[in-house]
Amino acid sequence: MNSRDFFSALISREQDSRHGLTRREFIVLQAKAAFVFSVNAAGLLVPAGACADAVPDIAVARGRPGPAARAAVNLLGGIGSFVRPGSKVVIKPNMSFARGPESATNTDPEVVRELFAMCREAGASKVRVLDHPLRPSEQCIEGIRDACRVFGDNTVQALEDSFFYQETQLPDAVKFRETDIMKDVLDSDVLIAAPVAKSHSSTGVSLSMKGMMGLILNRSVMHWRYDLSTAIVDLCTYLKPRLVVIDATRVLSTNGPGGPGKVLKEDTIIASRDMVAADAAAVQMFEWYGRKMHPRQVRHISIAHERGLGRMDVENLVTEKVQV
Repeated sequence: MNSRDFFSALISREQDSRHGLTRREFIVLQAKAAFVFSVNAAGLLVPAGACADAVPDIAVARGRPGPAARAAVNLLGGIGSFVRPGSKVVIKPNMSFARGPESATNTDPEVVRELFAMCREAGASKVRVLDHPLRPSEQCIEGIRDACRVFGDNTVQALEDSFFYQETQLPDAVKFRETDIMKDVLDSDVLIAAPVAKSHSSTGVSLSMKGMMGLILNRSVMHWRYDLSTAIVDLCTYLKPRLVVIDATRVLSTNGPGGPGKVLKEDTIIASRDMVAADAAAVQMFEWYGRKMHPRQVRHISIAHERGLGRMDVENLVTEKVQV
């Protein structure tokens, strides 16, 4: 198929939209058309199957935590799209509280174990699961550490000592311009954010963007020296996960981040290359504080969108869903 034929088909489908073509289907067709046009412009032939469904911006899988996490990543093209043979990977879940997954304060261990397994399958040379807990570290990481013990000892760690951090400049920041970041993160090839979906008393929600605070030594300064929402976005100009996998199998919709609060059993995993889009999708999909919210109501998401770190207009993005 050449670009002229494909665009003719696209126009025909658009004209038929009043007879059943959905907006999402048209966006997918646009993505395919752009691909075909670029390939043909380069004088190349489009290989058979290249016009299959475009990779979505947001992947949503429903089911048990581990299988749903794998299914969501597969919708984005599979873990091989993010992790190459020999890659050094850091997975950043929520491990800040000494509570089980039923509380929705920490990421479900099955989600982390599945991500770890996928990274190993992709040929990663090193995978570490890291966080800087808010409570006694050994109790906070116990569930995830036990789930990942099959991959070896010391793969899951809580890093609290300053030795494990390095002072780092944030060149694209507006206010929060330097901080101490985990050396393992600075040395990694791939950062995967794996937060649990939960509310937060200071920022409204705690998802992938807010979760990056768990990779630095001094978080308190972000609260008292800077505007917290601006500081979160500043941090995310430097800490940019290649893959975001939000554990919304349980959602702590009130009294976060530590709970106890109202826990919604949603059996959902949200994945994206775009941390702003992933967080925005989670905000839009679930109930928070007894009501529905729009992503623009979460200030750090809105600021990140305005500064071009990602997109919160999820209604204009392609979302693919699967049940497992």
